[in-house]
Amino acid sequence: MKKMAITLFSLFLIALTSSGQKVPTGNPADFKVRTCLHSVSYMGIWRGQATLTVDEFLLKAKELGYDGVMLAAKRPHVSVLDYDESARQKLRARISELGLDLVCLAGYCDFTAGVDKAGIPNVEIQATYIGELARLARDLGTGMVRVYTGYERPGVPYDKQYALVVEGLQTAGKLAAKYGVTLAIQNHHDIALHHDAMKWLLDEINLPNVKAAFDCWSPTLEGLTSEEIRKAIYTMKPYIVHTTTADYKELPRYTYEPDHTNYVRQESQMRAVPIGEGFLDYRTFINTLKEIGYQGYITYEMCEVLEGGGSVQNLDKAARAFLEYVKQFK
Repeated sequence: MKKMAITLFSLFLIALTSSGQKVPTGNPADFKVRTCLHSVSYMGIWRGQATLTVDEFLLKAKELGYDGVMLAAKRPHVSVLDYDESARQKLRARISELGLDLVCLAGYCDFTAGVDKAGIPNVEIQATYIGELARLARDLGTGMVRVYTGYERPGVPYDKQYALVVEGLQTAGKLAAKYGVTLAIQNHHDIALHHDAMKWLLDEINLPNVKAAFDCWSPTLEGLTSEEIRKAIYTMKPYIVHTTTADYKELPRYTYEPDHTNYVRQESQMRAVPIGEGFLDYRTFINTLKEIGYQGYITYEMCEVLEGGGSVQNLDKAARAFLEYVKQFK
């Protein structure tokens, strides 16, 4: 048992040192603007959004001038179902040929799915999927997989759901360590969304290859001020290895109440706009990343209906605007 524990710990150290996913140094001089484009931006997911193949997307990222790419690890892009050993070798060679860095694979998981169906080993299923993504990441030449926690289900005690997330990410982290891969948890799903809760989660998981992909979006929608977001970045400093940016405008919604001849305010609809044109304070966010000596890439995504439509030309316009925007932080 002791020998097994030592071997497992060695795998963790290998994952930490070989993955190349470095946490902030604390020295602003170590910060460098390295740009990354997420393939979900050209994946046809959102209404009217153009769909590019993986190779078309890689060519697009190169043409636009991005340093690296983040590939969505699901159909119609890079699914484990479609990429056998030969396909992996070809894709890795193509990325290298174009002079791009494969920054990470975007995994799509939900560790609380099926929490009301105790007979289904959902945590094992999800963790195994992430393990296969880690194998795919290694084969394609990246040391990082972006993952999520879980959506909170009604009628189930919160701590039961939280415990499943801890169990799942610990299991997935151990599987990923075998391939020298870091899991970067994005503050996206309900469980541990707030930075204090996410810091607690990461401390509890306590694996050297499970880190954070910390974004500006959810803290802003949580109502945090720019100064509070700045403090949140410092809270998450020991773990941040990745961040994804996107900007939005808020479109108010109302429903008519005929009994009162009036309108009732509903939750607003968010729509994507080029970075710098929405309500997210990326100037504070990125400058704070610089302060803490952030070592990762700054990824851009168009992950909602985009102002101006989803044509390739309009998507390109927004992608170029991002590259111009981040020049101010160099």
